[in-house]
Amino acid sequence: MDLTVVVMAYNEAANLEAVVQEIASALTVIGGTHEMLIIDDGSTDGTGELADQLQAAVEAVRVLHHPQNLGLGGVYRTGFTEARGRYVTFFPADGQFPATIIQQFYPRMTDVDMVLGYLPQRKRSPLAELLSLVERVLYRIVLGPMPKFQGITMFRRDLLNQFTLHSTGRGWAVLMELILRVARAGHHVESIPTEIRPRLSGASKVNNWRTIRANFKQILYLRRYL
Repeated sequence: MDLTVVVMAYNEAANLEAVVQEIASALTVIGGTHEMLIIDDGSTDGTGELADQLQAAVEAVRVLHHPQNLGLGGVYRTGFTEARGRYVTFFPADGQFPATIIQQFYPRMTDVDMVLGYLPQRKRSPLAELLSLVERVLYRIVLGPMPKFQGITMFRRDLLNQFTLHSTGRGWAVLMELILRVARAGHHVESIPTEIRPRLSGASKVNNWRTIRANFKQILYLRRYL
């Protein structure tokens, strides 16, 4: 199988179907063999039931359910274990990242081991800008130089067999650990700009001080292993 797109879904019943249909269209454009792996992270709003309906209705959709909410870290770890494609990417089910990013990244995988998206300057609330700046500064202080990255990544699945990932917890530190280990091992990593748009509906579940504190705590733990 060529590609696994992991769809990360926690209480996204209002957005999930539109996101799945958009990703399915993008996968049709790139061709080859692929799967869309929806991970329902213990949702309580009907997201899990909707995911099961989409599995029955949309070709190549597969669904996994977390019995309870495990956070981004849990979703990434499940995706790392369960993805079957030669290449793997993760998309949130809130619709912020257009599925055309798949068409943008996939052709690059013939030349690189990992593609990292980053976001060009965009208008955001002062609080969102402050949170993003604080997080980037803290990570750089603790971990040193890092590849340019915000948002979506695509990578060769066999990289997961080359590294033991130590990060635990709910945040995205496990993804950052993978990125840093891949880059520092000398693999070919490329950063390219991507688009972002407003959520289809609802509010962000990660753009807050609590998430930053949790991620930073994991980064301090991770520092011992890098």
